[in-house]
Amino acid sequence: MMNNRKFQRMVVTVIIPALNEEISIGSMVIKAKKYADHVIVVDDGSTDDTAEVARDAGADVVKHPRNKGKGEALKTGFFAANQNGTKVIVTIDADGQHNPKDIPRVVEHIISGEADMVIGSRYLNGNIPIYRRIGQKILDIATNMNCGKNCGISDTQSGFRAFAVNTLQAFQFNQNGFSIESEMLTEATTAGLRIKEVDIASRYDVDCNTDNPVIHGMTVLTDIIRDMEFRRPLYYFTIPGIILFAVGFYIGMNFIKDFIRVPESEFWSILLMILLALIGIFLAFTGIISDSVLRLLHKNRK
Repeated sequence: MMNNRKFQRMVVTVIIPALNEEISIGSMVIKAKKYADHVIVVDDGSTDDTAEVARDAGADVVKHPRNKGKGEALKTGFFAANQNGTKVIVTIDADGQHNPKDIPRVVEHIISGEADMVIGSRYLNGNIPIYRRIGQKILDIATNMNCGKNCGISDTQSGFRAFAVNTLQAFQFNQNGFSIESEMLTEATTAGLRIKEVDIASRYDVDCNTDNPVIHGMTVLTDIIRDMEFRRPLYYFTIPGIILFAVGFYIGMNFIKDFIRVPESEFWSILLMILLALIGIFLAFTGIISDSVLRLLHKNRK
């Protein structure tokens, strides 16, 4: 169990990105203040009274004039937290899905020096509904592939996280949307940060996300795959290239088999084979060359 006195000596800042969360933001701020020295609410262009409610509840409020996305909201919050002498930064969602009572559990490994980044996982306690697991699992697999084989995180999309303040230089905040969770995890892995997971409680009857869950998931997945172009070119180029080459080779073998039996066979299949093979070879070598360049750049940085 974490030493409460040691916890109290640490300066902990909770960042809550919020968009039109006037119903839940007040209680989230009040609960978070029990476990943190500062609570910063980043109002990302809300059209309701989110900022006013958060301020009345005791939060420091930074307001974006227009909606910029969760990535920009976290970037703003991290910058603000870095100005107040904080040692530990906690991010938590505004909709009430997370329980602020878990903040000590999430920051414990940061304070003890065992980890640089801690993720509150909904998977570890087996609480996540089945209907959510399928889409989440796909995003977890894609994110872990983008991170590399040493990532192995069970809940890559969790917004309940803790960071040691000295890790901030590892994050670039290139993604503006909800794929920021995956980007930060990938960057933390690339930077060699020590990452741990702890189980947290979650509620699923308070989801205020108005986006279609399928569209939301596809948007995040698309962003992750695009990020692979620069971080994992072997996955982005080489594997699809090999698949295309294999398909072309299969078509070509079938053509040869049919041509032996019926010499009058149409030649469109051989043209398709050549096209797929050439594209496949091009993609495969693009990925190999890009991966070699990345490895050389990483080696020179060390």
